[in-house]
Amino acid sequence: MPDTLSPPLKLICVGDTHLVPPGNALHGLDPEDRMRRCVADIAAHHADAFACIVMGDLAHKADPDAYALFTRLITELPMPVHLMIGNHDRRALFTEWFPDTPRDPAGFVQTAFDTPVGRFILTDTVEEGQNGGTYCAARLDWLRGELARAGDRDIFLFMHHPPFDIGLPFLDRIGQADKAALADLLRGDRRIRHLFLAHIHRPLAGSWMGIPFSSARSLNHQVPLTFEDLPAVPKSHEPPSYSIALIDAEKVVVHIHDYLDRSRLPMP
Repeated sequence: MPDTLSPPLKLICVGDTHLVPPGNALHGLDPEDRMRRCVADIAAHHADAFACIVMGDLAHKADPDAYALFTRLITELPMPVHLMIGNHDRRALFTEWFPDTPRDPAGFVQTAFDTPVGRFILTDTVEEGQNGGTYCAARLDWLRGELARAGDRDIFLFMHHPPFDIGLPFLDRIGQADKAALADLLRGDRRIRHLFLAHIHRPLAGSWMGIPFSSARSLNHQVPLTFEDLPAVPKSHEPPSYSIALIDAEKVVVHIHDYLDRSRLPMP
């Protein structure tokens, strides 16, 4: 357990940017404008953040023009940026456009590194060509090794696909397959302080096997809250958001920020 930080470490998490080539709309919205304004908000208010983690689905259709746009927009952030891969990305093209993003020995886009509050483990849950994810035996072996290398340090996990059902059938069908093997690996590991998620385009919080988790909405289209068993994933224009996590030895506080909201009332 690290010493209490003063102030706490600030971490920014951005999920599901879903960029398309410039000048194009997606589900009636402009993902370039959404990301540009997100980056500007982070730079204006959270330049003191330790890092920003972009948690996959950088491009909606793994288009080179969309990845080129992402590289231009993300350079406006003043803190280190770590990239993850999502199901809308394609691993070969992703690694071509972002060659500095680490990969494991098997070629999966996942890495681990130490921070003042513990070890961050960024995983690759993508099953190429599928909306749903998986965490295969090779990736499990890599994660097992990273957990061992963490020693007695606290651990923070980052996954694009949730490794458990969230109660929305149309999303649970495109969550992670092979949930049991990952659960067996992580069950009872009290070093894991938080699991950060993307993919579901909804604000979500809770605990899984005693592991606290959270997610925010995407930067473009959202998934409305309905518990109906729909044949496809519905879409909505709920506001976009990103997460600001404040982490010290005693707590992890995650703020979900609707950065386009301008409804603040004047002070009395």
